[in-house]
Amino acid sequence: MTRFEVLILGNSSATPMYGRHPTSQVLNFNEQFFLIDCGEGTQMQLFRHGIKGSRISHIFISHLHGDHYLGLVGLLSSQHLVGRKSELHLYGPAALKEILDLQFKHSDTRLRYPLIFHPTNACHQEVLFENTRLSVRSFPLQHRIACTGFRFDEKVQSASLKKEEVERLNIPIPYLRLLKKGIDYVADDGTVHRAKDLTYPLPRPRSYGYCSDTVMNEDYFEAIKDVDLLYHEATFLHDRVERAKETFHTTSLEAAEVAQTVNAKKLLLGHFSARYKDLQPLLEESRTIFAQTELSEEGKWFLV
Repeated sequence: MTRFEVLILGNSSATPMYGRHPTSQVLNFNEQFFLIDCGEGTQMQLFRHGIKGSRISHIFISHLHGDHYLGLVGLLSSQHLVGRKSELHLYGPAALKEILDLQFKHSDTRLRYPLIFHPTNACHQEVLFENTRLSVRSFPLQHRIACTGFRFDEKVQSASLKKEEVERLNIPIPYLRLLKKGIDYVADDGTVHRAKDLTYPLPRPRSYGYCSDTVMNEDYFEAIKDVDLLYHEATFLHDRVERAKETFHTTSLEAAEVAQTVNAKKLLLGHFSARYKDLQPLLEESRTIFAQTELSEEGKWFLV
């Protein structure tokens, strides 16, 4: 089965505390690496956990609060200094390009590699990236400033053939592709050879939903419906729900309600307030509603 997993580089909110770093994640899909948000210290975390920056081909920035992008300039600059030549695609709010252009202008930096910027839209869903195996879609979230979440969907692949059986039946090569697509083969004598008997069952496509900073509301629920793994910010315990609403954040209890409502298979909590040294109470609170909850521990890979 294709690798589809997420490495947590940072799980803290605005202030790095207790050894926790601001928000950043790496998603590995079939050995293609995607960076999701890039808080302060991200490139050091990449180094610490054995991920070469040169392997990252796409970076997704949810919004322009510092704990989600202040590590970006350093990462892009370091890639320049180490001689990167391959192109790097960057997705984020339109104003991010202005910030980067200003930084590179005043540091007299001319990147050695193509940095291709794709502005995101915080008003509606859109497909940001797509190839034959994976699609990435953004969707609006409700935060103090324009903010998007991201959904990664594995595509349905062609079935694999039972080669010995196909060869035994002497099925002509032009029909093999049709069998992979689920189309039965009819022999010259009228015998029907069913595609499902000549192919191995396909694994169900998997999906990952990333909900950055947001107040809980139903507007984004459809965008993350039925995901296998849902990352959702959980800045506060529910006894501070009013504070969460004031700052356009979510509680651990609300994150569990979201996961339950959208029929997620698993939930990862993150973006923890610096007021919490011990994160166990957030986990326990969430599990009172959604049992399949885990904390997004830094340095840990989570299977989608």
